Amino acid sequence: MKRVKKVLSVLTATALIATLAACGGTSDKDSGSASGSGGDKLKKITLFQSKVEITEPLEALVKTYKEETGNEVEVWGAAGDAYQQQLVAKLGSNQGPTIFSVAPGPESEKLKSYFSDLSGEEFVKNIAPDMELKVDDKTVGIPYGVEGFGLVYNKDLVDPANVKDLDSFTKTLEQLKADGKNGLSLSQEAYFLIAHIINTPFALQPDPLAYIDQLNKGEVKMADTKEFQEWAKFMDAIKANTKNPLEVKYDSQMGDFATEKTAMVHQGNWSYSMLADFGDFGSKVGMMPFPLAGNDKIAVGVASYWVVNNQADADEVKAANAFLNWLFTSDTGKKAIVDDFKFIPALTNIEAGDLDPLSQAVHEATTKGETITWALNYFPSGIVTNDLAPATQEFFMNPSMTGEQFLQKLDEVWAKASK
Repeated sequence: MKRVKKVLSVLTATALIATLAACGGTSDKDSGSASGSGGDKLKKITLFQSKVEITEPLEALVKTYKEETGNEVEVWGAAGDAYQQQLVAKLGSNQGPTIFSVAPGPESEKLKSYFSDLSGEEFVKNIAPDMELKVDDKTVGIPYGVEGFGLVYNKDLVDPANVKDLDSFTKTLEQLKADGKNGLSLSQEAYFLIAHIINTPFALQPDPLAYIDQLNKGEVKMADTKEFQEWAKFMDAIKANTKNPLEVKYDSQMGDFATEKTAMVHQGNWSYSMLADFGDFGSKVGMMPFPLAGNDKIAVGVASYWVVNNQADADEVKAANAFLNWLFTSDTGKKAIVDDFKFIPALTNIEAGDLDPLSQAVHEATTKGETITWALNYFPSGIVTNDLAPATQEFFMNPSMTGEQFLQKLDEVWAKASK
């Protein structure tokens, strides 16, 4: 995920927030910590998190927290890209932080024995559908926020009503090609070339994680699965009617879209920051689902979750929950999440603020529960860059290679990578 993390760290990333508490029926403990009206003096806690771009606003926020409540939070910094290694080392030596962040997939699975059960906390009740981190049906992680991707389109060039299935998608690309436009652009970076677009057939499986597990064990093949078979035909249409993505970099992809040389890009809400350099696209750009097998939902996922360390003593856990309650329910905390952290809320009761149109589309899909999962978070470690991307490069470089053969190649490299 290295490429994606690098891109996303520049852009709107992710958020959290929660239930409007603070009036009437809260307990003394909650009202004191959330409203700053007094209450118990709580134990000092530590917080370690992975998003370097929110370090300064987070440090400013914990100062405000101390002013409002009298309670202290110490923010630890991570050196460079070494957050996960440092976290594992701290936890393993019983010097772990009280609150820390984890990514979904292999990272959270590795560390799940450290997660406190937050299911009974009021501040988790408004997490958007399917956006919490769960272990054994217990809510253990609160999302920073959400990000989403799909087909980003120019409203002057594409009508979503004409991109509903394989046939209409193909005809749209053919017509745009005849009009001298590039109908859809992928780009050469590994995640933008293959990981995001192949997410959809995985996400449409009845149980995406179980399917990935079966694929890892060699019990199923993509080439034998109907959603992947149709996906291969979409890839044939893209190969036949659009510019070779191996000739396209992310910045030129978005530049061509901004200057209307390209009608659609398979991208996420983070890409709007590049469009903004070309002017106001608010009324011209939208995001629609990749229409595989009748899919009518945007892929929305969470990059990181907050969790509470269950190895901390009881007073620290109590103080951690109080801080998270304040963060997710107080006006100060909620405002910081949206205005200072620049996150798209992952909780339904948070006013999102002034979002760009792509982030707004992701936010609306999230609050309505009209999303498909980021199954790619659960791919074997390193497989996108080391295996899937080279196979995709071969597909686009070899004029005679069909989508069906491409799918067989993906099965072949997956089998080797998952051993």
